[in-house]
Amino acid sequence: MTETKLMKGNEAMAEAAILAGCDAYFGYPITPQSEVLEYLAREMPKHNRIVLQAESEVASINMVYGAAGAGFRTMTSSSSPGISLMQEGISYIAGAELPCLIVNVNRAGPGLGTIQPGQGDYFQATKGGGHGDYKMIVLAPASVQEMADFVYLGFDLADKYRNPVMMLSDGAIGQMMEKVDFKPYTKPNIDKSWATTGKPKTRGRNYITSLFIQPERMEQHNLKLEEKFKRIRENEVRFEEINTTDAEFLFVAYGLSARICQKAMDIAREKGIKAGLFRPITLYPYPYQRLKELAKEVILMLSVELNSGQMVEDVKLAVEGKVPVEYYGRMGGMVPTPEDIVHHLETLIQYHHAN
Repeated sequence: MTETKLMKGNEAMAEAAILAGCDAYFGYPITPQSEVLEYLAREMPKHNRIVLQAESEVASINMVYGAAGAGFRTMTSSSSPGISLMQEGISYIAGAELPCLIVNVNRAGPGLGTIQPGQGDYFQATKGGGHGDYKMIVLAPASVQEMADFVYLGFDLADKYRNPVMMLSDGAIGQMMEKVDFKPYTKPNIDKSWATTGKPKTRGRNYITSLFIQPERMEQHNLKLEEKFKRIRENEVRFEEINTTDAEFLFVAYGLSARICQKAMDIAREKGIKAGLFRPITLYPYPYQRLKELAKEVILMLSVELNSGQMVEDVKLAVEGKVPVEYYGRMGGMVPTPEDIVHHLETLIQYHHAN
């Protein structure tokens, strides 16, 4: 039976983690995601599961490394500066091919920045913020409902590919309250015979490492990872389209920006501007192919972001110069109104018509 509750995004995500069978959570409090640790510290012990507030984000991600290596379904969460501290550990986890869920409730930066929402961590999440050649699957929720749903999806994808998955949320979605339906969930039966659970008589020792001293072995491991990332790109692209069938102008946005652009699209259409919305749900793998197809059908694309222009680079890569791609954004925790976005679109339309 589906259970409906009114919850904050952070709390909905935490409740979904319990329902998804999360065995262990390790984290450190930082605004605007501290509710995750608070909620799980209260509720997880009721299910005989582990919650530990580490001494730092560096410690918490390495605890995730250890628990994942032992075969536990494990996760952590933080906000932008805290995720930066986790980058070495994330690279180790990806290199060791361990499944886990990492949640970044993005705040504005750089530096300590502000506790207000931002999307300045796009590059860090999608381009491999740590060292070496690795990728995370990156999911971008745009509602409290998706904060819950993507926990189920994130854990399942992590187990399927033995790879870290990141949910890239933001301070607004983490703090806002909306109705959320917790759908029935059955934890899949995943083969974890690779885990360090002791040495039974039926197999040899399990070694989990990301260290390969010999360059030939390291290259072979890199090639193995690249083959996995290729499978992810072929099978796990997700996106949402709204009013794209007749659109002449296309907003491209994710997360909170996509919510605002949906209202901007409605306002634009009331003014006779045929606007549509393309929302990437997976930021990695990015929906390059579908955007490339849409480039044949629209006059202009506008990437709307809460940063200085990061996803716009992927939009430009996708369309391969077939259509003009513009950027509009606010920074420092400032959030544009739908009217701001429509006004910018109207200015761009006038400019392109004049030229």
